Amino acid sequence: MDEPKRNRVWELLGAGLDCPAVARSLGMSVDTVRAIEAKTGGVRPKARQRSKRVLSLDEREEISRGLAEGVSLREIATRLGRAPSTISREVAHNGGRRSYRALRADRGAWQRAERPKPAKLMACPRLRREVERLLEERFSPRQISQWLARTHPMEPERRVSHETIYQSLYVQGRGALRAELHQALRSGRAIRKPKARSAVRRRSRIPEMVLISERPPEVEDRAVPGHWEGDLIVGSKASSIGTLVERHTRFVMLLKLGNRTADEVRRAMTTRIKTLPTELRRSVTWDQGNEMALHREFTIATGMQVYFCDPSSPWQRGSNENTNGLLRQYFPKGTDLSVHSQAELNRVARQLNGRPRETLSWMTPWEKMREVVATTP
Repeated sequence: MDEPKRNRVWELLGAGLDCPAVARSLGMSVDTVRAIEAKTGGVRPKARQRSKRVLSLDEREEISRGLAEGVSLREIATRLGRAPSTISREVAHNGGRRSYRALRADRGAWQRAERPKPAKLMACPRLRREVERLLEERFSPRQISQWLARTHPMEPERRVSHETIYQSLYVQGRGALRAELHQALRSGRAIRKPKARSAVRRRSRIPEMVLISERPPEVEDRAVPGHWEGDLIVGSKASSIGTLVERHTRFVMLLKLGNRTADEVRRAMTTRIKTLPTELRRSVTWDQGNEMALHREFTIATGMQVYFCDPSSPWQRGSNENTNGLLRQYFPKGTDLSVHSQAELNRVARQLNGRPRETLSWMTPWEKMREVVATTP
């Protein structure tokens, strides 16, 4: 496939079209498009560029003409403003004075410069084992990168960028990490997907809601602890798990639910919220799901005001949406969530609360919550 057509494939994939749609648009087979996408893990490869340090085709033409004229290599180097050793190596590597040809030498240099180079994780088994261990602990690649930098500040050989980790998981030929570890990623995918393919869920309204526009400014800036965001993650057989995230610390609590009725959600939330100190019970922000139909009864029992997001506005509960995405690593879509005990949910919450967060300057929610509690009168 020529380069312009390959570039067009990547343009359409980046615009959010799936592989069948791209194939129909360009008159190609779906397998061909999927092979192009899979080869680089769903990441559009960067166009190769010739370094300014290497000899150009024009310079090689000058070398070829100089050799034909019988000029010395040193004189050719002077004409080009290059080191004599550079010209000497160039001629020696490409057939010598008698057989040197500019175009053949240029093509050979371009082919020899092709990459990728050996991956850092492939070359350093100790670092690879540590990255694999943290992936198994459900750390994201970015969390791993920052965690290694924080714990090994004087050992650059034990640090790695998050992009290197993604490349090792996604890109064929750079598989320094075990292939199955991609399942530990938040998405669980073995290939990247453009954000343009995401969809927005619709939510229904419930009566007598206090909308998020009436929420105090102190909630928005996250300066005061005690304001929570909540939602449900849903599984098969009408099973679900309640999730609560504290906005200031990103501390997570999970609730086992017998069903998704408003009464069951109110009961589970009330029981768990009452275990918190009064200073950590200020408000809850929820989406417009019918499971919060009994929000007034919850407010009377706990003293916490419930605020509801605007329709189809999940970003208004950003911390909770992010947490629900992380939880899908433990509770995949389409599985029966009722089989998990409260003890198992508590174990998962402890693991999430022990993972460093960029928004907390790479502190963990546990550390941030202990800090809040220690400074509370």
